[in-house]
Amino acid sequence: MQQYDQHITLITPDAPVATSTHGGRAKCLQRLVRLALPVPCTLALSFQTVRRIAQGEMPAAEQLLAPFDPYAILCVRPSSEDPDWGGPGAVLNIGMNDARYVEMSETIGQQAAAGLYLRFVQSFAIHVARLDPEAFEDVSDDPVIGLKQALAAYEDETEEEFPQDPGVQLGEVLRSMARAWEGTSARLLRQAKGAPADAGLGLVVQEMALGLGEGECGSGVMQLVNSQTGARQITGRYLSQSQGREALSGGADALFLERDPRGPSLEELAPEAFAELKAHTALMRVKLREEMQAEFTIENGKLFLLDGVRVARNARAAVAIAVSLAEDKIIPREEALMRVEPRALNELLHRQVDPEAPRDVLARGIAASPGAASGRIVFSATEAQASESRGEPCILVRRETSSEDIRGMHASVGVLTERGGMTSHAAVIGRGMGKPCVVGASAIEFHMRRKFLVFPDGRRLKAGDMVTLDGTSGEILAGDTPLLEPARDESLATLMEWADAARDIAVRANADTPADAEVARTFKAQGIGLCRTEHMFFEADRLTVMREMIFADSGEDRAAALELLLPMQRADFIDLFRIMQGQPVCIRLFDPPLHEFLPTDRSGMLELAEALDLPLSDVTRRVEALGEYNPMLGMRGVRLGITVPEIYEMQARAIFEATVAASHEGEPVVPEIMIPLVSARREVELVKARVDAVATAVRNETGKEFTYRLGVMVETPRAALRAGEIAPLVSFLSFGTNDLTQMTYGLSRDDAGRFMSKYVQQGVYAEDPFHTLDADGVGELLEIGAERGRKAKPNLVLSICGEHGGNPESIAFCRAAGFDYVSCSPFRVPVARLAAAQLAVRDRIS
Repeated sequence: MQQYDQHITLITPDAPVATSTHGGRAKCLQRLVRLALPVPCTLALSFQTVRRIAQGEMPAAEQLLAPFDPYAILCVRPSSEDPDWGGPGAVLNIGMNDARYVEMSETIGQQAAAGLYLRFVQSFAIHVARLDPEAFEDVSDDPVIGLKQALAAYEDETEEEFPQDPGVQLGEVLRSMARAWEGTSARLLRQAKGAPADAGLGLVVQEMALGLGEGECGSGVMQLVNSQTGARQITGRYLSQSQGREALSGGADALFLERDPRGPSLEELAPEAFAELKAHTALMRVKLREEMQAEFTIENGKLFLLDGVRVARNARAAVAIAVSLAEDKIIPREEALMRVEPRALNELLHRQVDPEAPRDVLARGIAASPGAASGRIVFSATEAQASESRGEPCILVRRETSSEDIRGMHASVGVLTERGGMTSHAAVIGRGMGKPCVVGASAIEFHMRRKFLVFPDGRRLKAGDMVTLDGTSGEILAGDTPLLEPARDESLATLMEWADAARDIAVRANADTPADAEVARTFKAQGIGLCRTEHMFFEADRLTVMREMIFADSGEDRAAALELLLPMQRADFIDLFRIMQGQPVCIRLFDPPLHEFLPTDRSGMLELAEALDLPLSDVTRRVEALGEYNPMLGMRGVRLGITVPEIYEMQARAIFEATVAASHEGEPVVPEIMIPLVSARREVELVKARVDAVATAVRNETGKEFTYRLGVMVETPRAALRAGEIAPLVSFLSFGTNDLTQMTYGLSRDDAGRFMSKYVQQGVYAEDPFHTLDADGVGELLEIGAERGRKAKPNLVLSICGEHGGNPESIAFCRAAGFDYVSCSPFRVPVARLAAAQLAVRDRIS
């Protein structure tokens, strides 16, 4: 049989077919042909040919039909480079006409022949001639009668007879499918799925195995794994007297594939065809190195494979399939690692909205922390705690969260805010807790005093109404939407073991509480890279003492108040050291401005006045005196540590006493103490002198020796630029990229969400710099800081501990810049571990 040029070629084992020129379906069919599987005769049309067809340059009908038997019935299927990019639907039974109908009525029966012809007429009319589908909806269920009605409807609508020439039929189908691919809607849709603007479409013309007729005839699909779990399991259906993928929607008439107590099966009906199909699918798995779904047809008991496609899968199945293929020696472990998208692991680590469930979308915001949760709306941290005490899940709704909302965030199952972006307080803490969070939902009207929300479509929900947050998509859904539980199974554990063996950069977790540290250990973090100590002060018993310290008039009085906090802090640190079992724990000294610990409304100030036995006027004046125009750039971090040194001294003592206690019970602890918001060498000198003095005092008091490392959190551009001066005084520099991005851009990370999407859409920024590390601007500061720091101190440890630490692109930057580790929220640790492994594997391959 003649083989044509590379653009219109019969699919043979050595035909010039490639995914990049003819599409994935054409290439897969060639692979099946090479395996000597029963694939019907197939012709492949390249991207270039299809573009020419769309422009009106049609190949000769004789050239297209020559490879096939003159009496063959054909189908045309799309073959794009990536099946996720879509394409026009397949058209079956090309070549059916009045004459073939009469001939086939004698061989396979009138009903079957009429069914083939009717299906083609309806498909051609709707998808090729673009006629109104309603004209063909009311045809009779009897194929013979329905065929006459459909042909008549076609003539009525077009004022001409249905085309009888197979060459004309095929040409019209090809032209229609080619032009459909070039249409504006189709182009925009596939670009939204990541396809390039010039993505091409190939077409395959295939001789049909009819699936209708005498003897056992039908069609179906088979795969050897479950698409939801990845478990080894024969899955699929078969439907007698059917074509294409009708078995998947065949209802009660569809058969199971293998014997099943629930009903009849193909294995019982046609055991030889079933055995052959199972063997072919297993061979495809081994030879194509992938779990494949076989689309098949049985014609008079004979099996034909029409197509093989990669099995659709969710994240859980993707992990299980990759691990299974590697354990069966079909692919190497490195390739298994590369086959799982790191961000897809979020689906395994958090609850997700059931993809099969209806979604009543109320509004959308920024997807700040993945996962999903349903609960009743509450508008304050106090209400959230009350709801938790009653055993009622709740969603905490705030304009924006602050440190005083921490208890409410712990008590709720999810957080929704009007303001904020990817590194806002709610987003960062939500990710740390592993709770779904949607921020920047500015399309919603938040009526906080009156406790109700008004959504864009006018619906109004009040406190106590049920909603579902989808932190993975950023959607707020009405009601209690069905959720799927996380799936942390053995396959994930195995994949993570392989990832740890491959990666060459350490991954730590940002953890503020013992619960966070337990999660970090569960996800195999290599220590804590950031412990934000201020979150330990918001428990009710501590908050009162903290406020007493703030209202103290002298250093002695402040120290006396802090003396009450010392045993609480010490106990916190002992718990962290015990949980981490000798792994490094990096503790950031107190960072936020003091006003965050004070009430802002009159009722709160009155309660504080009563608690401290002070006049309300004194409390009001003190709160006002501590207010700042821009507290994020005011007296916080190291500035507070220098001006109110008693705080850092208490924390240093708590750390060192906890070090002695924890080292006595287990492995020696070497704490890391980090100074926040540094911008000058002298700041480090002052804090270092006080911390060293406290360390000496604790050694003398306990008679125990211990070591510690002092470092700086690089959050200001000046600290990055002056890293060469700072480095000799410290053991490490940890770049806090949340604040560093904020200060470099001059953007509030809490407010940027209001306009950032428009900036990205209009190309001002390629990505939200709070979501993806700005390698050009902020990244240059990291490189400068790293270079100057290491030049002054070659063994200086470098890391990032902002939320960028869990981002695969940021990890790539850190590896290239020679950083020692990244640190991120505990629930992002597996994502970071896998991303780091993939980068290392990719480097070795290249």
